[in-house]
Amino acid sequence: MHMTTRQDNRRPPMTSLGITLHWVLIPAFSTMTGYTEKAVRRKLEDGVWVIGKHYKKAPDGRVTMNLQEYYNWVEQN
Repeated sequence: MHMTTRQDNRRPPMTSLGITLHWVLIPAFSTMTGYTEKAVRRKLEDGVWVIGKHYKKAPDGRVTMNLQEYYNWVEQN
């Protein structure tokens, strides 16, 4: 299996299997970004990250984070 690398920093990271990650649970998001789970939840509560754009609830009620929208948020001026 051949994995391509992308130079566009706004794209979600690739796994070793070549799968693009788009929505991830808060623990994985925290590991990838360096924000603690508490900090992530605080940003959700404070409205810094918007439901339906930066995050949404999965059918089982767990919060999933949108990596692409997080990257867009980081890159805004």
